[in-house]
Amino acid sequence: MRLRHPGGELVHLGYCTNVHPAEDLDGILAQLDAYALPVREHLDEPVLGVGLWLAHQVAAALAADPGLTRALRSELAARGLEVVTLNGFPYEGFHRPVVKHAVYRPDWTSPERRRYTANLARVLAGLLPDDVAEGTISTLPFGWRADWRPRHLRRAARQIRILGDELAELRGRTGRSIRIAFEPEPGCLVETTADAVRHLSDLDPRHFGLCLDICHLAVAFETPQEALDRLARAGIPVLKAQISCALHADDPADGATRAALAAFAEPRFLHQTRRRGRPATGTDDVPEALTGPAALPTGDPWRTHFHIPVHADPAPPLTSTRPVLRSALSALLRTDHPVTRHLETETYTWSVLPEPPRDAAGLAAGIAAELAWTRSELLDLGLSRPGAGDPEREHATRSDRSAR
Repeated sequence: MRLRHPGGELVHLGYCTNVHPAEDLDGILAQLDAYALPVREHLDEPVLGVGLWLAHQVAAALAADPGLTRALRSELAARGLEVVTLNGFPYEGFHRPVVKHAVYRPDWTSPERRRYTANLARVLAGLLPDDVAEGTISTLPFGWRADWRPRHLRRAARQIRILGDELAELRGRTGRSIRIAFEPEPGCLVETTADAVRHLSDLDPRHFGLCLDICHLAVAFETPQEALDRLARAGIPVLKAQISCALHADDPADGATRAALAAFAEPRFLHQTRRRGRPATGTDDVPEALTGPAALPTGDPWRTHFHIPVHADPAPPLTSTRPVLRSALSALLRTDHPVTRHLETETYTWSVLPEPPRDAAGLAAGIAAELAWTRSELLDLGLSRPGAGDPEREHATRSDRSAR
């Protein structure tokens, strides 16, 4: 959906489709019908933004066939959906029974990661709405932290340099600017905004910047305004923000709290857990934090990388990092100009919650509730919905007619 910042800029809000498992074009369209259309109807929005996740096989097929990309663009418009951002973090298999560390492969030392991202850029240039000239793609922050040596950094730098040349060529050929947003994540080489300054400051901001996942920011116990100030001083643009919350355990020594955290241990995704400190210390998954030789001390609060619905609290005694999310939204948008113009909710963990939605209708209602909460927060921060006579309202009305 489209919102207008008080400074006049257009801000896009949507939801990330990595919550859905399809990895071929027919499956993607079927899941948009099953989920995105009901979400749009719940919200009563003429156009809904979707941050598509395209696995590498379908990205390669679309990039090789501009006609197929045009067909996908037409299918999206017919459903009242638009795309300004893609999620290029998972390469494939994001909904396998066990994902864990596999989500970080291939990493940025690999030509496969660069080719995948370049394919996504070509596809996104063809999917952007006519009145949008810039798209963004979020990606992993170089890779998992283990075994990085100077030679690995040199390999990654080479792949990123080649990609920068490809993005410049794409912009010259299409007039569309596609920018790559590295997403700091717990356990990765770039985990915090301080790490981002260390590793991203020399990249060309015309092509590269940062994706601020607010769950990850909270897990690292970073303060949003301080983090954004740090990035601004380093000249690293925030190209995209993912609207997300983490689990917060105020008293991890409490038996009920530990039992509640144990209920979030599941086999598919990693749920890195951090203890408040300078710097935050932690483990790579919930079970390790609770028991065993690496168990975390309990004298300070813990936060866990488990994307929970932004509008709803977990069962007590756990709480949400929603206060961090509200602070981050204010720091990003209660400004003369928006720090970023691409926002998406990214709760990909609905299916592994202790009490997941019962069916497709329940999941669609949950995604819609997250977007409704976020839309309300943005309106409270001074953003507005396009009114009569606004070009964005006219665009939405035309797209709505095509969807019917």
